[in-house]
Amino acid sequence: MTSTPTAPAPLLPAPHDGVCPFSPPPVYTEAAREATVTRAELLDGTSCWLVTGYHEVRSVLSDRRFSADVRRPEFPSITPGRRAIIAANPNFLRLDDPEHARLRRMVTGDFLVKRVEAMRPEIQRIVDEALDRMTASGGPADLVSGFALPVPSLVICLLLGVPYEERQMFQDLSRLLLSTTAAEEEVRRAQTELIDYLGGLAAQKRRRPGDDILSRLAARDDLSLQEIAATGLLLLVAGHETTANMISLSTLLLLRHPEQAARLADPSAVPGAVEELLRHLTIVHMGLPRLAVEDVELGGVRIRAGDGVVAMLSTANRDGELFGTPGQLPAGELDVDRDARRHLAFGFGVHQCLGQPLARAELQIALATLFRRLPGLRLAAPESEPVFRSEAFVYGLEALPVAW
Repeated sequence: MTSTPTAPAPLLPAPHDGVCPFSPPPVYTEAAREATVTRAELLDGTSCWLVTGYHEVRSVLSDRRFSADVRRPEFPSITPGRRAIIAANPNFLRLDDPEHARLRRMVTGDFLVKRVEAMRPEIQRIVDEALDRMTASGGPADLVSGFALPVPSLVICLLLGVPYEERQMFQDLSRLLLSTTAAEEEVRRAQTELIDYLGGLAAQKRRRPGDDILSRLAARDDLSLQEIAATGLLLLVAGHETTANMISLSTLLLLRHPEQAARLADPSAVPGAVEELLRHLTIVHMGLPRLAVEDVELGGVRIRAGDGVVAMLSTANRDGELFGTPGQLPAGELDVDRDARRHLAFGFGVHQCLGQPLARAELQIALATLFRRLPGLRLAAPESEPVFRSEAFVYGLEALPVAW
C-alpha cells in the first residue's frame, strides 16, 4: 500500500539559522519526524523525494534501481546548473557500474586498511610537525589553517603525487567546487582549472613516473588523461576537505564537552570516539542525490522512475532507534562511548567512501595527539561565535582561533 506524505516540502539546501550548528538544519529533522520519505523542492523548483530514515537511506544507497549517474538528464541537482558541469567530467562516484567499478578498482588498493595502517607512522610525523609549526609562536593560532587543513592536505598530496607547494591553488578551487552559492561560471572555471592541472600532471608522470597514485594511473593504457584527472580531482578534493572539516568541527565540539574530550587520553577509546564524532557531525548535511530508474516502494510511498531522490545521511545518523541505546545519551547528543559503528557518514553500498580507512586513521591520530600535546587547549575568543561554512556541500568551519 502506498501513501502520500503530508509533510511540508523543504528546500534543498536549507540554512542552519537559530539551531545547534552541529545538528542537521531543522527543516530536515522536522520532515523526518513527519515521514521517512517526503516531498522536497530543489532550488531550481524541481520536485524530488527527501529520504530521512536510516533504513530507507541505506535502501536507496544500496539499491541499483537508484542511479548515481549524474549524466542522466533528470538527475537531481542540489544547486541550479551544477549537474551539467559535473557531468562534463564525472568521477566514479557519479557513475553506475560497470563504469564505476572499473575506475574505482584502479585505486582501491591504495586505500585498503592494511595499506593505511602501514602509513600511521608517516601520518603521526605529519601531525606532530603541523602542531610544532602551529605552536611555535606561542599562540593564539587558527586551528583550521594551522593544523586541520595542512594535515590531510599533505597526506593526500603525498599519496596522489601532487606537489604540496600547489596547495593554495587546489584549496581555493576546491572551495568553489563545494560551494552552494558560487556562480555557475565560477564553478565551471574551478573544475576546468583543476582538471587541466591534474591532466597535465598525469601527462608528466607518464614520462617520469613516481611512487604515487597519479603515476600508477598514468602508467595504464586503458585510461584517458581525462579519466585520470577526474579520479584525481575526486581524491584530491575529498581527501583534504572532508577530513579537515572533521578535525576542526570535532575539536570545537570536544572543547564544548571537556569531560568527553578527556576520554581521548585512553588510546582504546579513540577509535570509538571518532566513530561517534563521524556519526554526530555527518558533515555531508545536504545528502546524496540519486535518480530512480524504476518504480520503487520506499517508506510507504511509491517513487516513480525518473523521480529524483536525496538521501539524507545527517538525519539517518540521528535515528533514535539505531543510536538511542538505553543507558546512553539520546541520538541527538554526543556520547563518545556510544557504539556508533553502524553510522552512514561515509555513505553505504557500492559508492561508499573509498578513503574511509585513511580518514579514520587521520582523525584518530590528529585528535588524540592534539588533546594529548595541548591539554590546555581552549577557544582563544570565547565571547565570539565561530563562523561555520553552511553554504558548502561539506559542512565545516572558516576558522577556529585557539590558545593553549
